[in-house]
Order: sequence, then C-alpha cells, then structure tokens
Amino acid sequence: MAAHKGTIGILTGGGDVPGLNPAIRAITIRALHEGYRVLGIRRGWAGLVELVPDKAADNDAHVQVLNDEVVNRTGRTGGTFIHTSRTRPSRLPKILVPDHLKTKYKEDVNDVTPDVLKNLEFLGVDFLISIGGDDTLSYAQRLHEEGIKIVGVPKTMDNDVPGTDYCIGFSTCVTRTIELTHKLRTTAGSHERFLVIEVFGRYAGYTALVPTMAGAADRCVIPEHPFDIEHLAELLVYDRNRHPSHYAVVLVSEGARMTGHEEMTFEGEERDQYGHRKLGGVGDQVAARLKELSPKFNRGRQINVVDQRLGYMVRCGDPDALDSIVPMAFGNLALDLVLSGTSGRLVSLRNGCYDNVAIDVVTGRKKAVDVHKFYNIERLRPRYETLFGQSLFIMTSDV
Repeated sequence: MAAHKGTIGILTGGGDVPGLNPAIRAITIRALHEGYRVLGIRRGWAGLVELVPDKAADNDAHVQVLNDEVVNRTGRTGGTFIHTSRTRPSRLPKILVPDHLKTKYKEDVNDVTPDVLKNLEFLGVDFLISIGGDDTLSYAQRLHEEGIKIVGVPKTMDNDVPGTDYCIGFSTCVTRTIELTHKLRTTAGSHERFLVIEVFGRYAGYTALVPTMAGAADRCVIPEHPFDIEHLAELLVYDRNRHPSHYAVVLVSEGARMTGHEEMTFEGEERDQYGHRKLGGVGDQVAARLKELSPKFNRGRQINVVDQRLGYMVRCGDPDALDSIVPMAFGNLALDLVLSGTSGRLVSLRNGCYDNVAIDVVTGRKKAVDVHKFYNIERLRPRYETLFGQSLFIMTSDV
C-alpha cells in the first residue's frame, strides 16, 4: 500500500450547529482522494488535551480514523459526530487536567499547550483543520503562533466570527427561527397576546434582525443597542391594534439589554473556560415588563404574553440547504489551502465570493451589526433601505 502524503486532523469546538458533519465529510472525502490520512480529534481541544502519547495506550475516546464509510453515514445529519467541547487548553482548570498530567500541572488554571503540541506530533498531524467560533479559533491562532499548520473554518449560530460574511449554522438558525415563530403565532393570535421570543445572539444581533427582516416579527431588540422597555411596549400595542388577530411579535437577542441595565442577563455565575457566563432570561424579563406596562398604552387594559425561548430548537436537527452547501465549499477551500501548503488562514465567504483571510482576524475585533446602517433605533426594527451591493444575508459584512 502506498504511503500517505500526510495526516490531516479535524476538530469541532464550541456549540454544535447543523452543517458540521457536511464540513467534516467534505474535508475527509477530498483529503482521502488526494492521498491523505484523516483523523477526527474527538471533543474539540479536549481530545488533544486528554490523549496519552503512548502507542500502548487506548486513545479511541480521543481520536478516530475517518474514512468514506464513516463520513458518508453522517454527512447529511446535524450536530458533530466527532463531538465537541468548550475546552481551552491555555486555561485548563486543575480539576480537568487528565490523570497522566496531574504531576506536571498543579495550578488552579493551567496552560497545557506544551502537551497539546506533543500530542499533535505523536499523532503525526501535518495540518490541523479547526472548525469553530471565535473562541475555538482563537486557540487555533495560538497553535499557529507555536508553529502548527492550521486552517480555520468559521462556525457559529450567531454569525459573529469576523473576517467572513457567513458562518456554518447561521442559515439553519434563521430558517428555524422564522418557522418556529410562525408556528407560535397561532397561539398568540388565538389569545390576542404579545409573543416574546428569545433567540441566540450574545454580542451580535443577526439572529434576531435577519428573521425580523424576513417578516418573522414586528420588532426586535439586539445587543448592539440598549432598548427602552416602555417604548417597546408602546410599539407592540400599536402593532397589536393594527393586526386583524390582535397580537404582536418581538424577537429578543439573548444579549440584549434594557436601558439602565449595565449587564446582560445570565442564568448563573458559573463561567466556561473562555470566561463566558451562560446567557438566558432576558426574554422572561421583557415579557413580564411588557405585561406590566401594557395598560399604560392600551386604555388601562392589560395584555397577556406568550413567552418562549427557542434555545436548542434552532441548533438541533439536520442542516438546511445553505448549511449543506456552504460547509461543502468551506471544506474544499480548506483542502485547497492544505494542498498549497498555506497555513494560518480562515476560509471565508465575503461579498458573495469564497475566499480566505489571516486567522488572526478572530482575535483582533468583534463582529457586530452596524446599527447606523441596518437597525432603526426609533422603530426597533431593521432598516430596509440601502440593500444594493449587500451580501446574501444583507447585514453580515464586517463593520
């Protein structure tokens, strides 16, 4: 049997989204055709932390050899069959240090990058393709600086990775948000209520703004601009009065803030290894305040509220058409870079064209909605002018 040209490693990190498995499939099929061996690193960066660099060790839980049969079986499904985690090897809590490294790393928080590098060498990985959001990709950038050949692929429901107009998972999120919001309308209309729907969006409001632009909601509130809750109540009463079934809909980004509130709304105090607390609950707060304020704008009569957090319903299940096509293209773009020997790049989709940018773009700045161009702060809804020359999802270009 002929020797392999080299070994390509693939990992997925952060939250799951539809489109990850099609990306893994595209990379694997092309890489095998080009004569490479392909390894799936399981559970993101955790696989490279917990692997034991000993030929006698059982590392099946940390790495998986990928072939046509494996990826063809999973390539049209949602989630990631090689699993994922939010592990950050540069800031690994002591409790998560694997047993074989406990004598080496004894601090409360440890940088185990030296052993990640050792494990990549042990596996014989020539190129590592990291699929993730800015957290996962920021550690990929760290490895690039350490001399590892890295290619990044952007993935996130929020579509907030800088350097690209599109991230894997965003289209399915928008599609599901529109679909589920329309389904919830029947209940809101039957009871003549406000419909408050909390959607993803920690720092960027694309997942609320784009569905609203597509007609899913009357109003939306986003992280980029604090909103006045009384003004929102007044607008929704106006919308409800104009609707034949007497209801109105608002999409609320999980990172949205009411004026006078300095912080976002969190479920608890616990932080992940990237310093993020879990968001959630602003939709409940908005719903409660809208019910309380509604009599002020509705002739003294209170309006009840249907309050729903979409959460994992928009990130589970199979990918839509775009999240099947774009991952295929991103995977092949990644292989183009590997075959040319080019590393330290992030594949991208910009101004309607596939491209690549330096991976350090992920650590340079945040990507967010250009409020001046795309959000009407008085009407709490998208702007519908100046669409000429915009990308497919309109407001996804870098600010």
